[in-house]
Amino acid sequence: MQTLTILYNDRCPICRAEIAHYRRLAERHDAPVRFDDLHRAPLADWGLDRDRAMRRLHALQGERMLDGVDAFLALWRALPGWRWLAAIVGLPGLRQITGLVYDRLLAPWLYARNQRRAAALRCEEGG
Repeated sequence: MQTLTILYNDRCPICRAEIAHYRRLAERHDAPVRFDDLHRAPLADWGLDRDRAMRRLHALQGERMLDGVDAFLALWRALPGWRWLAAIVGLPGLRQITGLVYDRLLAPWLYARNQRRAAALRCEEGG
């Protein structure tokens, strides 16, 4: 199985906690998954700028770029204990619905939340 590389925002507390769970599981089961913080990764290699990278989860599987629900599906398929969810979410019809929910609600909400949090931190630091 090809290594799956997940690009995530380590400055987002929700993202960091979720990825920490996936990372522990991947390490415990020697799953071929790697996790890269978008603030340290060479984003040009991903064909992304920082803002675009922060707006949703991204993954590389070989030469194939995945994002959003497709990135989650690839991650869940690679991890024991999550394959059942990938099988359900990947069903025709349900995949499209979860994609809409992620694209229109969850990802924009999380992005806006993190932007507000970052702005508040800058204000606290005097910048």
